[in-house]
Amino acid sequence: MANCAHLAPPVRASPLDVPATFDQNEYMSNSLDRNLWTEPEHAREYLQRADSLPHRTEGEATLLELVPKEANRILDLGSGSGRLLKLVRKDRPQAEFVALDFSPHMLEALHQQFDAEPQVTVVAHDFSMPLPLQGTFDAVVSSFAIHHVTHERKRSLYAEIFDRLRPGGVFCNLEHVSSPSERLHLEFLRRMGMAPAQEDAANKLLDLETQLAWLREIGFADVDCLWKWRELALFAGVK
Repeated sequence: MANCAHLAPPVRASPLDVPATFDQNEYMSNSLDRNLWTEPEHAREYLQRADSLPHRTEGEATLLELVPKEANRILDLGSGSGRLLKLVRKDRPQAEFVALDFSPHMLEALHQQFDAEPQVTVVAHDFSMPLPLQGTFDAVVSSFAIHHVTHERKRSLYAEIFDRLRPGGVFCNLEHVSSPSERLHLEFLRRMGMAPAQEDAANKLLDLETQLAWLREIGFADVDCLWKWRELALFAGVK
């Protein structure tokens, strides 16, 4: 799959900028405002879909390339069942990890897998709220999680991540972003084998270019999209 060299030059964006031509969240017929992550059935259905995402392993492999080999402390935002945490932990065995999630179903899975590992700390926290004080990190990673918070919170969360990174630390976000048009969104769903009515009601998708611009405004350097397949993208920046 390709990197993002074809993207148009970034434009400056305010915290509440959203795509003007296609409101993908409005298009979703089952979009809801309530938080679904306290519902075990929603969490189970999400994990089933997420584990079968096309080309996901390509994005994960690229993310691993970006995490510094010498990283000693890594934060995983929205750890879910621990899929990304396991991959990074295997690749950076010397590091200490903080795994953050708030879904009871996800937390149960994390505790079952990592309670016996002293280098992993599981923290229950809803990151739609300000991040808890957990020190600083050499890397912050996230996989298909941040698109579940509002656009305003996405930007403020990116700023909090920047503040918690040590100098030279990296933020890597493997994420679900919005398509620039309805036609491309429907084609993404077709490739996923989904009908519009089957979309995740918790999605709050935002275009990639806006998020790249936000990272630059916050102060991240070397901001880029390193991998992309349709609405799945890996973007990163260095403090």
